[in-house]
Amino acid sequence: MLTYNTPFSGFDSWFDQLASTRQGSSDNVRIDAYRRGDNVWVHADLPGVNADSIDIDVERNVLTITADRAWRASDGDQLYFRERQHGTYRRQLNLGDGLDADAIEADYQDGVLTLRIPVAERAKPRKIAVGTSSGDETAAISTEALETSEA
Repeated sequence: MLTYNTPFSGFDSWFDQLASTRQGSSDNVRIDAYRRGDNVWVHADLPGVNADSIDIDVERNVLTITADRAWRASDGDQLYFRERQHGTYRRQLNLGDGLDADAIEADYQDGVLTLRIPVAERAKPRKIAVGTSSGDETAAISTEALETSEA
């Protein structure tokens, strides 16, 4: 797609960013992600969100986290400040082929959503049998054997 840039092209996106600072957005869902053993762990900050409003979907290896945080003034309230974030939070992560999207587990506690995503069996290290040209012998090669021979 071709785009036409003018000296004012960046203003629209800059104003959109300013407008979204008080609304929930993907930029406001902060996460930590790491691998420990045979699992990838994702921790997403969703402060003040009711657990019932959290939706987690996976489609074509894209994980989508959606949550709503709403505050409604009661009759007679006189609002002085409204600085806390509210609205719909959304974050997408590409899981790739190395993770088992069918076995994801989720837990929400103290404003933090924790996801445990197992590494797929096909992505784990494994031994490959190598046949010889005579077909009589088969040798097993593994990363452990290679590391031992290099030492």
